[in-house]
Amino acid sequence: MNENLKNTLLNPIFKGNPITVLVLGICSALAVTVQLKGALVMALSVIVVTGLSSFVISLLRNSIPNRVRIIVQLVVVAMMVILVDQFLRAYAYAIDKQLSVYIGLIITNCIVMGRIEAFALGNKPFASLLDGLANGAGYGLILVIVAFFRELLGSGTLLGFRVLPESYIPNNLVILPPMALILLGCIVWVQRAIQKDLQED
Repeated sequence: MNENLKNTLLNPIFKGNPITVLVLGICSALAVTVQLKGALVMALSVIVVTGLSSFVISLLRNSIPNRVRIIVQLVVVAMMVILVDQFLRAYAYAIDKQLSVYIGLIITNCIVMGRIEAFALGNKPFASLLDGLANGAGYGLILVIVAFFRELLGSGTLLGFRVLPESYIPNNLVILPPMALILLGCIVWVQRAIQKDLQED
């Protein structure tokens, strides 16, 4: 793998994470992280939608008139989201019901449209696929980290299985939306402490 493709694959997961560095996709990151299972499914959904949407738009990039490019992008993203939603309804109905409208709202996720505009329209299909998958993975990584701590400390479980002893008293504050924001802030703080180039003078 050449250096450019390696950077395309690794940068969005660590140094250029779409949530912690670019501050995109915050709303869904706060909304679907009460349980780890839901966060994992949402993460996988965004990875699939972002990767395939970027791939398809890159294939079509030379034939899309500039004046209708946003409409075409929305149609492609909406099609991918519908396919993912129908798959979940067929094979994971309980989780699909738990995530409710948030799967549908992937259509409006800034990460998906942002990567199409910033990368897929100007790069080849394979590189665009990698970029989409990597940005989805970077988004998913943060979701999983936040959900891990919220479910563990808020319910004493992980993926629905009890991890902490029965004597543990769940901290109901952790499952409230403000705690998701606090945990996200802690992740941002840790990353900026490690990556000196992200620190503002």
